[in-house]
Amino acid sequence: MLNPDDTFTATVLGLPRIGPNRELKRAIEAYWAGRLDADGLHEVARQSRTAQLTAARAAGLDSVPVGTFSYYDQMLDTAVLLGALPERVAAITGELDRYFAAARGTARVAPLEMTKWFDTNYHYLVPELAAATTFSLHPEKPLAELKEALALGIPARPVIIGPITFLKLAKSLDGSDLLERLPDLLPLYEQLLGLLAAAGARWVQIDEPSLVTDLTVAELSAVRTTYQRLSEVAVRPSILVATYFGSLGGTLPALAATAIEGIAVDFVTGGDVDAAAARSITSKLIVAGVVDGHNVWRTDPDRALPRLTALRDAGVPVAVSSSCSLLHVPYSLGPETDLDERLRGWLAFGAEKIAEIVVLAGALTAGEQSVAAELDIARTAVRDRAADPRLHVRAVRERLAALDAADVRRTPAAERRVRQQERLHLPMLPTTTIGSYPQTGRIRIARAQLRHGEIDQAEYDARMRAEIAEVIALQEDIGLDVLVHGEPERNDMVQYFAEQLDGFATTSNGWVQSYGTRCVRPPIVYGDVVRPAVMTVDWIACAQSLTAKPVKGMLTGPVTILAWSFVRDDQPPADTARQIALAIRDETIDLEAAGVAIVQVDEPALRELLPLRKADQAAYLDWAVEAFRLATSGVADTTQIHTHLCYSEFGEVIGAIAGLDADVTSLEAARSHMEVLDDLNAAGFELGVGPGVYDIHSPRVPDADEIENSLAQALKAVPAERLWVNPDCGLKTRRTEEVTAALRNMVAAAAALR
Repeated sequence: MLNPDDTFTATVLGLPRIGPNRELKRAIEAYWAGRLDADGLHEVARQSRTAQLTAARAAGLDSVPVGTFSYYDQMLDTAVLLGALPERVAAITGELDRYFAAARGTARVAPLEMTKWFDTNYHYLVPELAAATTFSLHPEKPLAELKEALALGIPARPVIIGPITFLKLAKSLDGSDLLERLPDLLPLYEQLLGLLAAAGARWVQIDEPSLVTDLTVAELSAVRTTYQRLSEVAVRPSILVATYFGSLGGTLPALAATAIEGIAVDFVTGGDVDAAAARSITSKLIVAGVVDGHNVWRTDPDRALPRLTALRDAGVPVAVSSSCSLLHVPYSLGPETDLDERLRGWLAFGAEKIAEIVVLAGALTAGEQSVAAELDIARTAVRDRAADPRLHVRAVRERLAALDAADVRRTPAAERRVRQQERLHLPMLPTTTIGSYPQTGRIRIARAQLRHGEIDQAEYDARMRAEIAEVIALQEDIGLDVLVHGEPERNDMVQYFAEQLDGFATTSNGWVQSYGTRCVRPPIVYGDVVRPAVMTVDWIACAQSLTAKPVKGMLTGPVTILAWSFVRDDQPPADTARQIALAIRDETIDLEAAGVAIVQVDEPALRELLPLRKADQAAYLDWAVEAFRLATSGVADTTQIHTHLCYSEFGEVIGAIAGLDADVTSLEAARSHMEVLDDLNAAGFELGVGPGVYDIHSPRVPDADEIENSLAQALKAVPAERLWVNPDCGLKTRRTEEVTAALRNMVAAAAALR
């Protein structure tokens, strides 16, 4: 039963953990390199947590999440918590080294698979479970972080991933139904609740984002059974079940029927709680996610406050919150002094979102007059944004309106294949890489010098051309068949294009964690998208002039640019995708005119944006495929279009992958042991395919025999005339010596099979 004296009014569902200046990233990488010991790493982490928790409390949150910190990933942390790390890492000594081995592998140990966290650009590590997996509780991390926060006087709320989400997102090694393991997990969660209560926790947040997906009758029953059982633990904190990224729908009544004390609801993505549902939850605290934790726009108080007051007036206890963890947005607008001032006024990063939450909570509890000045500033910003002429560029909209079916259609693939081979003369099992090569120290130094004004653009360009020449020579020496220029001039596969397109803004310190220590700075799409000039032609032409072998033109696709940016929320995402597609289409045509025979338009985020509810997926896939085809259908049959997809569960979008109609599709397959090829065959896929033969996110260098075995496995599913040989992904994050050794083995394996 909810105790009115034990509720709270303002919170967030989670906090970022990489550090406002990526302090944790640097410390972890220093530990991996042997420059920092475990004690030093733990101290950096402790200082980061202390600063963040203290700031959140000082900003006005009266319940602060703890336990969302991680050295790599929260799903991996949960596997540790439940004693479910893979057996292959058990022999590695040292908790940290065993943990990182599961995350990124070693020379002899393969890592866990990695895939996208629902419809975000965050990647989680996929636990491996089977019917015989033995679970055991290891609560040291959540208990230590709770103790640390309470010692600071923080009203701490421990956060753990719930058993249903953990099991639904894990991989079954033996094909067994992992939800049947719930009876084995629940005693551990019951024990953990008791330990957290004894340690001083008054609330615990159990994250169950899987509850916003389509659930079967049996799964809904499991929800009721699980949370009724956990609510019956004799001594425990109050339970907040947190959901996000969508609507609970029919799952809300299932949770409401249990004796838990709180439910976190995503009001940004999931919409409102209707009157009937509100009547069923008057005995529970509703943590209303009205501030968007997944995007960077200021909250419109005239949209948020009516939702909050409607719940309050229906008798529902309400706390104001972010819609999801702030893991997905940058720390603060403070460092962004170079942003357009008008645009800056429209934005809210992590710190600003916390301030918005506190203002809305004040309006709800003490009346709007108590925060009138803050609300006026927000309303002015919302009006100013809506009136900006950059949001509606007439030429772009007229061009889109004039498109017809012919603009997204090419000649049948079989005919194109013949014409392309006549032009390219490629061998059987052609070898290539995905695009990027290691970002060397020289590249990073040159980029920093350009940024600080120590060299001019001409000198920077000359250094990048030297890097391209070196990468071309390396690929020639290795013996690859289709080359790339290595992308030394590109800071990021999305940001690079955003910096050259009107309608985009980029940040100087807007870092967001993608996985582990990998961080990105998502651009901000604020207006209609226009390509003022060519973006890549000079670099690709430079590379092509150095070799007789074909060099791929490298572009990022419209869906991926959309997915990996903070996208405008004032128009449907399909409209923005089509605008970006027009810009990419113009670039492909210019590359072709410059003599480039192969253009790769990467769409690694195709699966990422797939709606979580099946009823919404077909419409998304229709416009996503159309955007790609709009971007790639302006070239001649003799120009070969490639695309690349990685680190997603491809089975759900196999039909869409075929619908892209790319001449060659390269995709992640090494960690999943070529499983995706079965899905492609089942869908009747008849285009070229390059399943990744080794995992570039691990420092392992596979030998030629291992790669040859992977290719032999692939040849069982794909005819040799359609099979390409390539790594899983770009090589930007690897060291040159690792890349060189692995690619030599890859070329040797292909040669052996030829």
